[in-house]
Amino acid sequence: MSTQHPELDALRERVRAAAADRTPLTIRAGGSKAFYGNRCDGARLDPRGYSGIVDYAPTELVITARCGTPLADIEAAVAAERQMLPFEPPRFAAGGAQATLGGMVAAGLAGPRRVATGSLRDFVLGASLLDGRGEVLAFGGRVMKNVAGYDMARTLAGSLGTLGVLLDVSLKVLPLPPAECTLRFELDEVTAIRRLNEWGGQPLPISASAWCDGVLLLRLSGARAGLSAARTRLGGGPVGDAAASVLWADLREQRHAFFGAGDDTALWRIAVPPTTPPLNLGRTLIEWHGGQRWLVAGCDAQTVTRIRDAASAAGGHATRFRGGDAAVPAFHPLAPAVAQLNARLKQAFDPAGIFNTGRMHALA
Repeated sequence: MSTQHPELDALRERVRAAAADRTPLTIRAGGSKAFYGNRCDGARLDPRGYSGIVDYAPTELVITARCGTPLADIEAAVAAERQMLPFEPPRFAAGGAQATLGGMVAAGLAGPRRVATGSLRDFVLGASLLDGRGEVLAFGGRVMKNVAGYDMARTLAGSLGTLGVLLDVSLKVLPLPPAECTLRFELDEVTAIRRLNEWGGQPLPISASAWCDGVLLLRLSGARAGLSAARTRLGGGPVGDAAASVLWADLREQRHAFFGAGDDTALWRIAVPPTTPPLNLGRTLIEWHGGQRWLVAGCDAQTVTRIRDAASAAGGHATRFRGGDAAVPAFHPLAPAVAQLNARLKQAFDPAGIFNTGRMHALA
């Protein structure tokens, strides 16, 4: 990564001045995911001027770009080589124009394909960070075999800008599947969860699943011969290619009718082991073979306790993902040992406490 860039110099000076005065900064590029996490106050630090694809090696399945690069540019570049970001990241913005690479990594979110390929952090090979001292730190490398600092690069994924300003990121990409098809089944929630876990343990090319209101949808990805054999084995009714493309995009971007919560409700994201039976908390949309469950519910104290207790009892956690009472902490309370680790990381990377403080947890 080159440290010679006028926008990088400007970011460095801004951070150093803020650290000296202990002036809080809110890192915000396009703001497509500004709703996610707790409210944090501070002067806006916009890194979009630091942008551009630094290196793309299609034969090595690696792309490196600066944080302000529009996500649409990244996806267009890899699509031109019949490749993709395997975790299918959401943009959460009209047309996706506002979403940036840095915001994508900082949020750490993945779409429907995550159940088959893995999470965003699984594909972060390396990253550089502008820390709270105004110093540039580099972690990892541009190829998978270079694992020095690999865990730290992955830690930055989902950190919501609480440790510093992401600068450059190297990501592994994968080839687009040769073919895809979607199947539809009419199943109740109990049966859908059972079937998904049965199928998940078999050599089937399932790349996404979603259940809501008695309908289970499966997306298959791979060679045409494999898809044909899987369709015969699974049964179900086919969904047209055009309709299926819209359907999975709407689920990824939360344009599906399920996500149209009212002003007095919140969208909750509940992460639990896939085999967890129905939580019976209200109307639910299930993804990732049962591992991710979306719930539209209130934010009163009794409801929050009921949701988070149910998630904890199942061995998971519940996030107030969008909407509801902003006074309700967005993220599930941390175990004491994890909270201490978070506090140590924050102190190490941001000793003056200027970056997105409180966006994740009180100690962050």
